[in-house]
Amino acid sequence: MTEPVAAKTLHVASSHPLGAVTAEEAFLLEKLNLGQLPRHLAVIMDGNGRWAQRRHLPRIAGHRKGTETARVTIETCSRLKLDALTLYAFSVENWRRPKAEIDFLMQLLREYLRQEMPLIQRNNIRMRFLGRSDELPAAVQRDTREAAEVTAGNTGMVLCIALNYGGRAEIVDAANALLAERRAAGDSRKFTESELERHLYTAGLPDPDLLIRTSGEMRVSNFLLWQIAYAEIFVTETLWPDFNRPRLLEAFVDFQKRDRRYGGIGESEELEPSASRVARK
Repeated sequence: MTEPVAAKTLHVASSHPLGAVTAEEAFLLEKLNLGQLPRHLAVIMDGNGRWAQRRHLPRIAGHRKGTETARVTIETCSRLKLDALTLYAFSVENWRRPKAEIDFLMQLLREYLRQEMPLIQRNNIRMRFLGRSDELPAAVQRDTREAAEVTAGNTGMVLCIALNYGGRAEIVDAANALLAERRAAGDSRKFTESELERHLYTAGLPDPDLLIRTSGEMRVSNFLLWQIAYAEIFVTETLWPDFNRPRLLEAFVDFQKRDRRYGGIGESEELEPSASRVARK
């Protein structure tokens, strides 16, 4: 197999948020309105195992390569001034995997936090961890808690790592927290959506505008079930380790072509004549 030719790099104006970009990236950036990017991007990072399998490598090689993609995605989204980025790192269902793989993933996370913290701080990123943290290994709990604490004063993009996360579990946890609050106050009223949202792991963040899933699978895999109610979904056949910056920019270009209606109709659309007559009655 021949090695791919390295992309040529163009040096654009230093005022550009991404700095030096390749010719392909420059082409895609010309199509983007940087003022209309998603406020919150959520990503299901899928395909690490298949990436390794196709190269006759152990699965852990795919996970390690995937951290490089995460680094590029995080820095790109931060430089483009997104409000939030949520990465699906480890689900509540992933405990079913072999213990050796789980142990490696937990160790990889700890390594990542240590190695990438200078990048996180340099980009003024604030970290949050979404999920049932009390079920994680003690060392992972400590490292994630410290990462959240040392970045708490940062004012840039919020980076959420979904770790031991499940969308159904989140809704159950939020409902139980709200019920406990109500019982303590002697309040038996029915609760509203906004009250439940205050107890979600993502409280205080905008809902995702765009959900990206790599590897071509057409499902949301119990990820942010409440929050993605109106998210645009972009599925790509590209495996996560190969999801480079041009592929991310392509997703943003596609997002800006969508007509987001939230259950209504577009401004350019008109009612059918029969509907118009009904509306006037």
